[in-house]
Amino acid sequence: MIKYKLICKNCNNIFDSWFSSSKEYEKLKKRKYLNCDICDSRKIEKALMAPNVLNSSELKRNDINKIKDIKLKLKEFKKFIKDNFKYVGDNFAYEARSIHYDIKKKNKAIYGKASLKEIEDLKQEGIQTQEFPWIEDKEN
Repeated sequence: MIKYKLICKNCNNIFDSWFSSSKEYEKLKKRKYLNCDICDSRKIEKALMAPNVLNSSELKRNDINKIKDIKLKLKEFKKFIKDNFKYVGDNFAYEARSIHYDIKKKNKAIYGKASLKEIEDLKQEGIQTQEFPWIEDKEN
């Protein structure tokens, strides 16, 4: 795991985020999956930081437990979504519009995949969506 200090180039919000590796950060940035929690901008960059190198003997047990707790909560939330929402795959944008514009489907809960453009289009139509870090079930 690696922690980066990130800065929003839109509102100058500075925040920390954890990534499984530097390659994972680069992949998420390239796909524009990183966003500001204040203004929802996708203009996110790494802030200047001093390196903090730890070896395994320096890593505190408390930090390890925190990471395990976060992973556990994400897995619990993922299980809740799978158990209570209908998976619509790549048809998420279509299904979200169908639910939004059809009064009979208002209580239907779905999850699936959508491109950044589709999410932005839904937002402009007044259709609220939430992004969730979908971690794999395997242990990193």
